[in-house]
Amino acid sequence: MFHAVVHLDHHHAQVLHFDAHQVHAARIEPHHQRHHGSGERDEQELFAAVCQAVQDTREVLVTGSHPVIAQFRHYVEARRPQLAPRMADYRPADTLSQGQLLAMARQFFVAFDRMAGVPTPS
Repeated sequence: MFHAVVHLDHHHAQVLHFDAHQVHAARIEPHHQRHHGSGERDEQELFAAVCQAVQDTREVLVTGSHPVIAQFRHYVEARRPQLAPRMADYRPADTLSQGQLLAMARQFFVAFDRMAGVPTPS
């Protein structure tokens, strides 16, 4: 699919791949969740899994709390630089329902594609 939106928190990610007619949703969690400690390894696993999930997507909007999306952006730039140009934007957002997340992403990509002079695929 052409577009994806990712909503991150420290424990999991919600990934929606979508086009004008369909949506594919996935919930991503780190393989080994620890209950004590910094959780840095868990976040690294989560970020790697999110990158894997969107690696074939042309444009990705990333949402979540400001600290988490900043950490994810740093991870992408440092460890998966080939994906960095595909990250259309990083936007802070509270927890949203799947419908709210999809509506926000659709609105974002219509404007994003218009600014780039590219029609949004339908």
